[in-house]
Amino acid sequence: MNEVDTNMESIQGGKIVFAEDVVATIAFLAAGEVEGVHAMIGTTMEGLSEKLGKKNYTKGVKVEVGSEECACDITIVVKYGYRIQEVAQKVQAEIKNAIETMTGLRVVEVNVNVNGIYFEPEKKEEPVEPAPAPEEPAAPAPRVK
Repeated sequence: MNEVDTNMESIQGGKIVFAEDVVATIAFLAAGEVEGVHAMIGTTMEGLSEKLGKKNYTKGVKVEVGSEECACDITIVVKYGYRIQEVAQKVQAEIKNAIETMTGLRVVEVNVNVNGIYFEPEKKEEPVEPAPAPEEPAAPAPRVK
């Protein structure tokens, strides 16, 4: 198995720099793949931009990116019925794996903040109307002789 070189300097002597939004988007998408995660929670400004029609792939994610490593904070809502500890640990593992695989940065920490629990809305059962009573058969026409 090949080790990933975490040195961000290229052969030509330049360097590769990742914008924080790029790393935050990777974390957002990785967390969304974890079963039991309902949503990521962002700030009021993030919610406002989403209402204006801009899709926000960094909602609820804050990252600090250095030259060789990064740290990530994410705020999630967990679906009711899932073990919160297990969901949070899976989120940490998925984010760490995705960022390290895609960028080569070393992830030093992934902090998961659980901000709520999502309950599935109860399905309203429509009242069943009684079936209409069958019509009585018409009396047979009298026979004419």
